[in-house]
Amino acid sequence: MRSSPRALWPYLLIAPTVLGAAVLLAYPVARNVLISFQHYGMGELIRGDAVFTGLDNYREVLGDAEFWEVVRRTLWWTTVNVVLIMVLGTLAALMLQRLGRRMRVLVLSGLVLAWASPVIATTTVFQWLFSSRLGLVNRVLAGIGFDSFEGYSWLAHGPAAFTLLVLLVVWQSVPFVAVTLHAALTTVPAELFESARIDGAGGGRIFWSVTLPVLRPVFGLILCLEVIWVFRCFAQIWAVTRGGPGGATTTLPVYAYQVAQSLHRYDLGAAVATLTVLMLVAALIFYFRQMFKQEAEL
Repeated sequence: MRSSPRALWPYLLIAPTVLGAAVLLAYPVARNVLISFQHYGMGELIRGDAVFTGLDNYREVLGDAEFWEVVRRTLWWTTVNVVLIMVLGTLAALMLQRLGRRMRVLVLSGLVLAWASPVIATTTVFQWLFSSRLGLVNRVLAGIGFDSFEGYSWLAHGPAAFTLLVLLVVWQSVPFVAVTLHAALTTVPAELFESARIDGAGGGRIFWSVTLPVLRPVFGLILCLEVIWVFRCFAQIWAVTRGGPGGATTTLPVYAYQVAQSLHRYDLGAAVATLTVLMLVAALIFYFRQMFKQEAEL
């Protein structure tokens, strides 16, 4: 049976995007995987005569205790950020539903502006706010009685630097979650909420029994996007701490860059990057399987 032109039209519309993604993403990924199986240092970068070493790079990376420490730190980093982002973003979306028209427009405008701000620009603002000598945060904390924050250096202490980066990433990510969930909430029929209130359900019960089940696909999509974004987060960490102090903020993307650029071991950096992608893909596949299993049981 011959396909009609109308049936092919959707595929023609998405063809430019698919081809562009294949050109811009497929080649770098394939090149990275190829380098991870080669001995590729500074000499090979200049001469271009890299030789294959099989799985030697992966054995070296997986046998390094520092790599596994970075993996644990990356998982903790992702968990803390994603939980805070989803909780705060959901609360902000629910708050928007209760606001009046003018206040809702004002809050949405602020969220969109925060979301649209360039990453490096907002990162620079955070560096100014948390500056040890001239930062507003230290002045405010010292002014309300926390004298220990007078001249406190946030970037000189591992837990403090980690907390600062978490605040930065959460602040940059919450607007996307809030705006997306708010848009999704507007599609839920108001009759569902009214019926639940008539039956005596409170706000928490309405959320768990009505809002969450209806918006589960949207929640799942946003959760996956946030896991990907936080897990591969690099620019903020590198701009603020470069993985320090003492490796306290070194995650897998930062570690891969450090190995490749500082040690000029581009092969090991490529192996770390490939393992990072595989871990992320495995986590997302596991999540999707659980989500589809739950939907099949409904």
